Amino acid sequence: MGATFTRPADRLLSWGIVLDLDGLRDLSRCWFLRFRAGSQWNMLRSRMNGTKATVTVEGSRLETLWLAPALPKQPTIVMLHEGLGSVALWKDFPREIAERTGFGVFVYSRRGNGNSDGLKGERSVEYMHHEAETVLPALLKEVSIKHPILLGHSDGGSIALIYASKYPTSPRALVLEAPHVFVEQLSVESIAKIRTEYETTDLPKKLGRYHRDVDGAFWAWNDIWLDPRFRSWNIESYLNCITCPVLVIQGLNDEYGTIRQVESIQQHIPSAEVLLLRDCGHSPHRDQPQMTIDRIARFLSKLRPPEMELVGSRRTM
Repeated sequence: MGATFTRPADRLLSWGIVLDLDGLRDLSRCWFLRFRAGSQWNMLRSRMNGTKATVTVEGSRLETLWLAPALPKQPTIVMLHEGLGSVALWKDFPREIAERTGFGVFVYSRRGNGNSDGLKGERSVEYMHHEAETVLPALLKEVSIKHPILLGHSDGGSIALIYASKYPTSPRALVLEAPHVFVEQLSVESIAKIRTEYETTDLPKKLGRYHRDVDGAFWAWNDIWLDPRFRSWNIESYLNCITCPVLVIQGLNDEYGTIRQVESIQQHIPSAEVLLLRDCGHSPHRDQPQMTIDRIARFLSKLRPPEMELVGSRRTM
């Protein structure tokens, strides 16, 4: 696992595995090895699961993690982390989602977070737009994911919404945890409070477990959210263009946003499904993991291809 591969498929090629090269247009078909499901696929999956690779986008190296699907040709879930998130800060959640759904899972750290390269200059008010409209499409193209399921948390949820509005035919579905569509006073107050905690407690040490440059990650996020120019940030006008299935999960004790965020999404996307969780703050997958995973699995089961019914059954090779 020490070598660096531009994309997960390169590792397969390095092992001398024959691929159906037409399938490289979509990572969910990227393992479309000329195998049927069975012992050969399971052997390959066990070797591919947990593949870490560096992908270069816009001249910056991004850390990534790939979890293989239960069977070839399954959809891929692309996970978009929160403002202070990273591959490592998701902890076991990507594996749990992969196991429950049988889908592939692709995780990455945005520039300035985790072990990805640092930011080039300060963030602009439009940083989530740039991530959604430029960086994410380039990354998906680089790793050959054409129709992702986007699972975004907080800032990641907002990025997912912008992407789905800009490229409405691309995503299969959106799963949004505590997304922001406008700036609330509660958000500003909580972010100002955590600024004080960062300066006066051991919070830098705790966050340092998940970021190579913890100061760079924290201040890039904190500074832009507290910038007076950011108060007018609003993506509600983007929501009307979203056509794919949407699930919103919101904690009722979220310290960074209220149910008004959910109500706005429902107003613009009437078909959106919603899960409101009691005793839950800004991170449903950490505060209420079982209910969050169960609901995501039920929602995504509607997208499950017929082949998934064969998991655990015998097939003729």
